[in-house]
Amino acid sequence: MFYNIIKNFFLKKNVTKRLATQNSSGSNDKVLTVGVLVDESYFSETDQLVERIVSQGIDANNISILVYKDKIKKKEVINEPFLSLKNISLSGEINKKEVNDFIETPFDLLINYYDVNKSGLLLLSTKSKAKFKVGFDTVDKRVNHFIIKTLVENFNEFVLELFKYLKILNKI
Repeated sequence: MFYNIIKNFFLKKNVTKRLATQNSSGSNDKVLTVGVLVDESYFSETDQLVERIVSQGIDANNISILVYKDKIKKKEVINEPFLSLKNISLSGEINKKEVNDFIETPFDLLINYYDVNKSGLLLLSTKSKAKFKVGFDTVDKRVNHFIIKTLVENFNEFVLELFKYLKILNKI
């Protein structure tokens, strides 16, 4: 418990430093590859979210998902690559290959599908090499290039709004 408090403190400090040096300009490239970072503590309908994205014209093979969970039960089976706070060191280093691969992939679009400021999720978002980042308005405004004001439960509304504005921005 006490260790997690200290870890969160150092991770928040790391995120703040990254946000101060981060380039805030997005890319003008067309969206072909999509990364989805989901907090499964509050949203468990990841498959339906991906189906909605595919229905908007994105190829399912070009969508990568990374799931963040606060606590992982011993016998719990998770289909997608996942991460928890225990996989992140105090200095912000991540010890899982599939998570590091996700971060290093230069997605055309990263969907930060979480609405709570958790240091682990913010660290992943700021470390990501994605060209254009989209998320919710309740998260730190410096993390995303584009924010949508809706609730996490309304994934249909989120996807419709996202693709409406991606068309306006000439990204699809």
